[in-house]
Amino acid sequence: MRPLTDVTPKPLLKAGAKRLIEYHLQGLASAGFKNVVINVSWLGQQIIDVLGDGSKYNLNIIYSDEGEQALETGGGIFNALPLLGDAPFLVINGDVWTDYPYQTLQNFKLKHKAHLILVENPPHNLQGDFSIDNGLLTENAKQKYTFSGIGIYSKDFFTAQESGKFPLAPMIRQCIAKGEISGEIYRGKWMDIGTVDRLNEVAEYLNAE
Repeated sequence: MRPLTDVTPKPLLKAGAKRLIEYHLQGLASAGFKNVVINVSWLGQQIIDVLGDGSKYNLNIIYSDEGEQALETGGGIFNALPLLGDAPFLVINGDVWTDYPYQTLQNFKLKHKAHLILVENPPHNLQGDFSIDNGLLTENAKQKYTFSGIGIYSKDFFTAQESGKFPLAPMIRQCIAKGEISGEIYRGKWMDIGTVDRLNEVAEYLNAE
């Protein structure tokens, strides 16, 4: 995403009329969510300045500061745990766009350590990530889907971790091996904004609606 992200955090990049993160915030507010924690790091003050306390989105936003060096997805979530309370919580990657109906997760009854949303494989990840068998994620089936970056997690998912920088994927795989993660497949619109071309693709799609 460089050079765009040299001066602007990826969640603040515009696709259509709105910033990427604003689509998530408005979707969450429409679904009845009230409280949002946003992880910030490099150029994070820009996110705070733009989004403020969340009142303009009918949300209450607080921020978890990872410092100048981002802690990766796993470390970032772990760092934010003191702000999240004891109940299961929804995590959404800031660099995806989707029309997923968040209201289906508003009162979701989590029965395992996590519940992940999978999507059809995009061109840049044709091999997929995980499969689903009887509602549980597995890596053994032939048909694999891509992890969307949307999931519900319990605090128990992180009990074996310590603070610091670490990715989320190895933790997910460890729990999958123990049958501790459920999942679902979403077949609606979803895009991973990992390149300028994909950002433009999202913008073109939104402008055509």
